[in-house]
Amino acid sequence: MQGYVRPGNSQPAWLFPFIVSVVLFLSVLPLARLAIVGISAFANGGVMVVLSDPMVWSAVYYTIVTAILGTIISLIIGCGFAYLLTLTDIPAKGPLSFFFVLPMMIPPQVTALAWVQMSGPSSPLLKALHIAPPLGSPQPLYSVGGIALLYGVQHAPLVYLALRAGLMALPRDGVESARLSGASSLQVLRDVILPLSLPGVIAGAAISFVSCTGNFGIPAILGIPASIFTLPTLIFSKFTAFTSRTFGDVALLSAIIATISVVGLAIQDRALRGRDYRVLGLSGATAAFELGTWKLLFVPLLWIILFFMLAAPFFALVAGALVPAYGVPLTFKTMTLHAFEEILFRQTVTRTAFVNSLSLAAGTAVGLLLVTVLAAYVLTRRKDAIARAISSLIEIPYSLPGIVMAVCFILVFAAPLPVLNVTLYGTIWIILIAYFSSFFAVSLKPVVSAFHQLDPALEEAARLSGAGFFRRLRDIIVPLVAPAAGASVILVFLIACNELTISALLWSAGTQTLGVAIYNLDDSGSSDLASALSVLVVLMVIFMMLLLELLAKRLPKGVVPWRS
Repeated sequence: MQGYVRPGNSQPAWLFPFIVSVVLFLSVLPLARLAIVGISAFANGGVMVVLSDPMVWSAVYYTIVTAILGTIISLIIGCGFAYLLTLTDIPAKGPLSFFFVLPMMIPPQVTALAWVQMSGPSSPLLKALHIAPPLGSPQPLYSVGGIALLYGVQHAPLVYLALRAGLMALPRDGVESARLSGASSLQVLRDVILPLSLPGVIAGAAISFVSCTGNFGIPAILGIPASIFTLPTLIFSKFTAFTSRTFGDVALLSAIIATISVVGLAIQDRALRGRDYRVLGLSGATAAFELGTWKLLFVPLLWIILFFMLAAPFFALVAGALVPAYGVPLTFKTMTLHAFEEILFRQTVTRTAFVNSLSLAAGTAVGLLLVTVLAAYVLTRRKDAIARAISSLIEIPYSLPGIVMAVCFILVFAAPLPVLNVTLYGTIWIILIAYFSSFFAVSLKPVVSAFHQLDPALEEAARLSGAGFFRRLRDIIVPLVAPAAGASVILVFLIACNELTISALLWSAGTQTLGVAIYNLDDSGSSDLASALSVLVVLMVIFMMLLLELLAKRLPKGVVPWRS
């Protein structure tokens, strides 16, 4: 054991360099490659070519406008749910929170397809209910407003989660003091709660804005038919019409997306400056308002909002899957299971997509878990600046738009690997590595939370008794963090299985994922098959979330996002 374990330290000598190497490969290398290609394009005059293209400025305009409008809508919905579910005695908080977070877990292209099936003159559901607009009426969602609306629905849960975290830490004694001083509930809300919760609102707005700028599924379904291109869909179209300048152009477009995201985060930082409120005393959700007769208004209102966010679009998806073609009204005569039979038993492409998505999701979840247990061990034991830098590097790929990370890995693996002379581009392995990079932070968070709750004395006692690192890992550490590890696997599996933005650029024949299959089916006019596949994906998401719900009582606080 001499030289294997540092004296007085429970960490093996190889462990920290191993984690640093993994982070360098998954985070630093792809971002550095993007920067190099961008600088090369700049040096060769590619910047002027890109910036002189009117379509680029149109895409920048639509990206910013839809992101701002979507952020405003997500703030209105997310803040309303956060305040009501966290600070009031409204009943059924658990189910309301569960269903409200659900849209965040559903792939954006499924959300867009469901809303298209729910609106417009050709909606099978509206035709069945005899409330469809007249034939020839435009589809209202094929517009900037339609894209922004679905951005708001998709990202309102992000605002809700960010704001609720701050509301849960509100000073209970401060609220009670204001009440004892004679302040009304409205005054307490205006003068105490709103100022203290403003950092959470700003943080939620920043997260929503960055997510909107990188969203591909919604503008691809709603924007491309109306010739409305955002930067992610423009990059996709650039790769579709591949030329010798594509890599340089796409690197510069990716830099523009990253710049917009960074500017959004910088505005957040500027807005939060001077608002670092430190509160003393007890905190918690017991500082709640009693709604009284207002429940008669707010309870139905919340359930109605959830109905139009979730239930109605899902019913429209089911209706679209049960009719033989888009535009046919759903009746007992037209109802058929043909689309489900095609998807499950006849379509080779969809079967391949199921296998690929499930394999990629499982491989990502399990593979990352092996790394994140070691990374969490290192990062919670070390308290220095290097550990903080490593944590930040892990977070960067997840915070950047998926389309940017996809471009990074295309640039890294477009050429054959040195020495090995093996090409990963066009194979399923490049998607797996990109997933590892993008979802590392998701996998790490629950495990780090569990490690923070462990008493280091347990492991130290085992070390002093002569137990080696792997023995301590097997007998002490892994059993204690197992519930959080299980949650990490489910969360990563859930997100990776429904991913579209990254795989939209990295897939090739035989490596289609579920997200790509849904988009391609809808794009080719097979809306019934796309709807049927989307219904199966939504049911899978609900099943995985219910598994997390069953594990929730054994998990550290905050691991399951929709639970208090």
